[in-house]
Amino acid sequence: MPTIQSSAQGRQFPKFDLARLLGTVFKPTFGRKICILIDLPDLAETKDHAFLKNPARAVQRQAYENFHLGLQNGVADELVLKGGEMYAYTQTTGSNLDMPDLCVDMSGKELSLEKDIYPNFDIILCISTFSATAPLTAFAKQYGFRGATLHGVNDVILNSGLAVDYEEVSVDAEKLRRAMTRADWVEIDFTVANGPDMTVRLELNRQEAQKSHGLCQGDTPDIANLPAGEVYFVPTGAEGTFPLKYEDGTLGKLTVTGGCIIKAELIEGKQSTIDEHNTKLADDPMTGVLGELGFGTQVLPVSGADIQDEKVLGTCHLATGRDDHLGGHITPQKFKRHQNATHDDILFAPHKTPNFDIKQTRMFRDGKITVLNEHFQPSKYLLDALADGA
Repeated sequence: MPTIQSSAQGRQFPKFDLARLLGTVFKPTFGRKICILIDLPDLAETKDHAFLKNPARAVQRQAYENFHLGLQNGVADELVLKGGEMYAYTQTTGSNLDMPDLCVDMSGKELSLEKDIYPNFDIILCISTFSATAPLTAFAKQYGFRGATLHGVNDVILNSGLAVDYEEVSVDAEKLRRAMTRADWVEIDFTVANGPDMTVRLELNRQEAQKSHGLCQGDTPDIANLPAGEVYFVPTGAEGTFPLKYEDGTLGKLTVTGGCIIKAELIEGKQSTIDEHNTKLADDPMTGVLGELGFGTQVLPVSGADIQDEKVLGTCHLATGRDDHLGGHITPQKFKRHQNATHDDILFAPHKTPNFDIKQTRMFRDGKITVLNEHFQPSKYLLDALADGA
């Protein structure tokens, strides 16, 4: 069987088409107002579009060149949309942290997101360095707009994950959602080079699986996370151990009990990195809560950004921290420190975690155990589910 990555490399993607993407995701109707939000460490970079000259603002440049200019140069007229303006807010320091209310337009004029932006636009695209899905989902419900978060956009994502037909993505996500929904639990076995074998069990309590499928149609306030293509659960509990590769390359063994990471132990790398994590867990235990279990549903190339790579069929991921945007009960108010109220994905994928493997992922449902993934490849069960009705 070809690997998922080789299948992605052989797949022909259509050219990115902003009108097709927005038209499919939102099905906008006559006269809807649209705008773009970006995040910048220094809002002064909006003056004369200075951020376009800064190599560190590649995501924001994508927002300007492929979305803002696309809307200005015919896409807005084609979809009968109004607006297309860009606004910038001060970059947060982590994934899904609450956004500051202050924003500026491209002339540097100060505005309020809650007074000037959210109530006055029907569709808001947030193209940022750090994900804003959680806070924008809450504001969408409060103010009645629809939108999409597209953090970390790069050329690979633009020409693959954002170039696909989201009606098709939605159909496949629903097939896999039905194949996994109402599971009692999922277990993941890990084998680690120079380390112990590990298993973590996520209790799901027969909940309805949810899907991130990219469609945000109709008038119901909602936020799509793009690229999409995921089936996910909010665990009701978890026990066991799993490996974590830290940003500096350190590899740790995490112990989970009662649905929460309680300690980290060094496998290889820097003990100081492990010590810092344990200090954070002790100081603010909510940072260790496992708030999501997700499975990718698309055949896509590796982009180097988790926003796409966690949507690749055969991968799975956990997430710690807030989960209120997924239907969970972990809100920012439950954290001891505001800066800790993030939602951080932990992606298990061959390019991201080459020093350990997922030996097997399996679920228990309707009295029997079914294999979902092995060695980052989807099982026959999932492939048959995708083929059903195709």
